Amino acid sequence: MAAGERVIVHVDMDAFFAAIEQRDNPELRGKPVIVGADPKGGKGRGVAATCSYEARKFGVHSAMPISQAWRLCPQGCFVPPRMEAYEEASRRVLKLLEEFTPDIEQTGLDECFLDVTRSLHLFGSKRALAERIQQRITEETELTASIGIAPNKMVAKIASDMKKPRGIVIVEPNQAESFLRPLPMGRLWGVGEKTKEILARKGFVTVGDIADCDPAELTREFGKMGQELWEHAHGMDDRPVDATEDVKSIGNECTFDEDTGDEKLLMSTLMQLCESVAARLRAAEKKGRTVTTKIRLEGFVTYTRAKTVEEPVDFAPAIYVVAWANFERIARHGKKVRLIGVSVSGFESPEPKQRTLFDEPLKNPRSEKQARLSQAIDRARGRFGDEALRQARSLPPNAARAGNSDGRRRAP
Repeated sequence: MAAGERVIVHVDMDAFFAAIEQRDNPELRGKPVIVGADPKGGKGRGVAATCSYEARKFGVHSAMPISQAWRLCPQGCFVPPRMEAYEEASRRVLKLLEEFTPDIEQTGLDECFLDVTRSLHLFGSKRALAERIQQRITEETELTASIGIAPNKMVAKIASDMKKPRGIVIVEPNQAESFLRPLPMGRLWGVGEKTKEILARKGFVTVGDIADCDPAELTREFGKMGQELWEHAHGMDDRPVDATEDVKSIGNECTFDEDTGDEKLLMSTLMQLCESVAARLRAAEKKGRTVTTKIRLEGFVTYTRAKTVEEPVDFAPAIYVVAWANFERIARHGKKVRLIGVSVSGFESPEPKQRTLFDEPLKNPRSEKQARLSQAIDRARGRFGDEALRQARSLPPNAARAGNSDGRRRAP
């Protein structure tokens, strides 16, 4: 390893959710498994969270509308997500990766970066390290992972996706640019759907096309991001593996069984989502200042609106006031709503502010009352379940009628 060279590993679990379902249920092994919403014979709402490699042969992929997944693979085994099982497997993988380095940045339940620059010598070679990581993951969880090793995070992540499942791709520092050049330009970090459309209109097809472009031209078109695109196309990425990386936001969303324009239903659903988010914030001992509302309209067009407030929040009514104001800022032009969601981010530092002996105690009677009420709600729900106490506004229209009459799936 050359002096000054970084060695970054990207570990990407193979079809993580679906693989766990196949592991835990032998009857699903070797079959096309789609984890996500109920397809309801092709009339279901929501999306496929992920799918097994057997299902991918039929053209199914993650984030695909579940109705389309059913049309492509009606013989598939459709199973609902079991987040607790996935989170437990993720914790086990993360724990065993600490055997290789303390410098770990988890970016999702199924993937993370490792900086092994300081510890590579303990394992011999890069390939020996990758094979040992795969072996330990399979021993501990009965699951498989694909691994990319490169001098930076971007190239390592792209490499890990090249030979799935159970692939190993190693890109040496002097190979980064040549490795990237033939790839579709959409592979680069920072190239989303809109950017890809603009680049395609200008004749860009591969990463090499971007690398050969005058960076000034990219900057004129995309601003600061244009320079970043050019650097990424040349395999440059100096972002460190952030071992202190924490959850950036907490949110929930709900897909309606039928597109709806019923304002009372939208309000009650949003409040229920706010209650769920508030409870998760308090469980994580977090408060946030930015509230984001997301809606998806008929036709699958998605909008988000966000607002940052002065005082951090973890109380459902306070979150709801901002979330509903965000919702009202979105012009729907008469279209019905397919999905609604809310999230809170911009978490305040958990460290208490420095105070002196002469400071008067800071008290806010309203916030103290809210805190006591929140604690009481959390205790009741912990003992009797999530439905034990709910805000009146979160009750669906005609809630007094028997059964669930609001025409939607229960929010998570």
